Amino acid sequence: MELIIIISVILLLVVSLLLIPRSSSKGLGKGPQPYIVRKTLKIFTKEEVSLHNTRNDCWIIVKDKVYDVTPYVEEHPGGDAILKHAGGDSTEGFYGPQHASRVFDMVDEFYIGDLKS
Repeated sequence: MELIIIISVILLLVVSLLLIPRSSSKGLGKGPQPYIVRKTLKIFTKEEVSLHNTRNDCWIIVKDKVYDVTPYVEEHPGGDAILKHAGGDSTEGFYGPQHASRVFDMVDEFYIGDLKS
């Protein structure tokens, strides 16, 4: 009986390793990462976005798109500057001269929906 359980576990591991997509890219924004769960996109109001305005729950709006950047807050090279417009429109700061062009690809990972017009 124990042998059957051990063989089943090994088979499960082998099958899961074969089925999990692998990404050869390193870093953020270079395509889908296997550990990211795809979310259903929604339409958010400014009021809904404004509720997510803390370090532990940080959403921003950039060109009428809503991003949940909470996982990135601690990694942000500009420190707490990312929190300046938490829960609000960050378009102007996002397109500021301080950002390298790679930030435009990175942000796609955090996209969760659109702003209601």
